[in-house]
Amino acid sequence: MTAFKVWLNAARPRTLPLSVSGILAGTAVASSYGEINSTIFFLAMITTIGFQVTSNFANDYGDGVKGTDNENRIGPKRALQSGLLTRKALKKGVILSVLINLVLVLFLLYVSFGQDNLHWGVLFLFLAGFSIWAAINYTVGESAYGYRGLGDIFVFVFFGLLSVLGSIFLYIKTIPLVSILPAVSIGLLSVGVLNLNNLRDVTSDKMAGKNTVVVKMGFERGKQYHALLLILSFLCMCAFIFADFINYIQLVPLVAYVPIFIHLGFVRKTSMPQRLDPELKKLALSTFLLAILLYFSYIYFL
Repeated sequence: MTAFKVWLNAARPRTLPLSVSGILAGTAVASSYGEINSTIFFLAMITTIGFQVTSNFANDYGDGVKGTDNENRIGPKRALQSGLLTRKALKKGVILSVLINLVLVLFLLYVSFGQDNLHWGVLFLFLAGFSIWAAINYTVGESAYGYRGLGDIFVFVFFGLLSVLGSIFLYIKTIPLVSILPAVSIGLLSVGVLNLNNLRDVTSDKMAGKNTVVVKMGFERGKQYHALLLILSFLCMCAFIFADFINYIQLVPLVAYVPIFIHLGFVRKTSMPQRLDPELKKLALSTFLLAILLYFSYIYFL
């Protein structure tokens, strides 16, 4: 395997569509309040992807060092676990990706706020730093919050609230109250993807001392929690659409919940964690589909 392919696999491309879902949703909402800047959109997308790659490198490193990624783990082999990358190389990869992220953030903030709104730029720079901290400390270090059952909260905040509401503010310099609904909806689906991952890995996580929400509540209650996340997401998206209903085209994003609820039915009937691995991709891509449909229906048809 070439070095490029090794690093590409470590970046976990299949996680990237989920990471940009919040940006797409935020852009869609902002379009109904003002003109969309294509440069801000491009920079926001690649910056978010950069954060996700940093998180993936750090998670590979953290779980590998702690021994969580072992022969009991279900799913694709990680780079450190399989010996394709050393600790030193992966650590350098994390550092380099952080530096690239900082450069991208500075470009994004300059384009969005310029010199006239420097105070907002400073605030967003702080949020970017916090995002990088969260991406790394999910699994890295003695106080890794992912090992204490706090991953769900951070995913909800960063993939939902900050991603959607933050991108809206980058465009129109305000946050309409109704936009909280799609932010919560995307956030809940993102937590659903993490919860599905934790349902799949409940046995190996428990053995490794990784106390996720699922490890704490058990597999069956974890499935009930999963259902609650997805149903609440659907209700929030419906509330957003009908809060300012103008055209039937606004209903198109709800099509994405068809595969989501089919997925939910499968999870409800499943008693074997290993059977949930293919469902991760389905839920992540369904969330991406929701964001894409929201984006096109609001930007091109309203």
